[in-house]
Amino acid sequence: MSYVKTLLKEEFNIKEIVTVHYFEFAKNYIYEGESHNFWEFVYVDKGEVEIMADTNGYKLNQGEIIFHKPNEFHNLWANGKVAPNLIVISFYCNSPSMAFFENKILSADDANRKLLSNIVKEARNAFSSDLSESELKKLEFRDNVIFGCEQLIKIYLEEFLINLVRRDKSITKEVRLSSSVKERSDNNMTTKIIGFLQDNINNNLTFEDVCKFSNMSKTNLKTVFKEKTGTGVIEYFKSLKIEEAKRLIREEEMNFTQIADILGYSSIHYFSRHFKKATGMTLSDFAYSVKSL
Repeated sequence: MSYVKTLLKEEFNIKEIVTVHYFEFAKNYIYEGESHNFWEFVYVDKGEVEIMADTNGYKLNQGEIIFHKPNEFHNLWANGKVAPNLIVISFYCNSPSMAFFENKILSADDANRKLLSNIVKEARNAFSSDLSESELKKLEFRDNVIFGCEQLIKIYLEEFLINLVRRDKSITKEVRLSSSVKERSDNNMTTKIIGFLQDNINNNLTFEDVCKFSNMSKTNLKTVFKEKTGTGVIEYFKSLKIEEAKRLIREEEMNFTQIADILGYSSIHYFSRHFKKATGMTLSDFAYSVKSL
């Protein structure tokens, strides 16, 4: 009789991690946000935080977890009252079972908290990088890595995911959306974008440039900015250029061609057409009206 091997199914297969963090943030900490092509989860070890995930806002309490799927924009605030401690782990995983974690707030039991503690412990055994460094982009290995710690990170992380799925299937848990979190995030992002436009008033920005800066999708950027300012991003940028042009004309230190050049217009003719369309006046008429005041 010959033996037959049995292939074991893997619900989660994680071979690559990006970062492992343990943060102790100040009570007024603000993370302005990003998006990336790998999974990330945030576990609140102490306090509470407000989080945006794409267009939804959430409040997370101690012991709760949120996952950010690949390319999902997300940002985070402390509540200004309690300094939060967070575990943030990011990794690549293409397993179909990862879809379970989209758009959910989950809670960790004692077993999962122990697994998270073990992951952080083994990360410290494996890597010399400061796990509290928010700008950490690459984990650096220690010179003498303790035997097996990398594999244990993988094992603990996969067990953590399996336990969450098993536990949550028996629990009906309401996802708490928060309009106040979204309002705060949208206001903050709009202010940030306007500052970016002002800083680049002498350049030729495209809508794609602003999307890249904000880490927002085109649709979300259009919706949020229009809602907060009443106009589109590029229209707003053009209006900033016109207001700056008016200021420079009033100062009478540069001619029209020089102003067109410093504001990033491709030619004096394009500048003239844009100025008249925006103000209803030619450059010369505006200059004359200013002088006559």
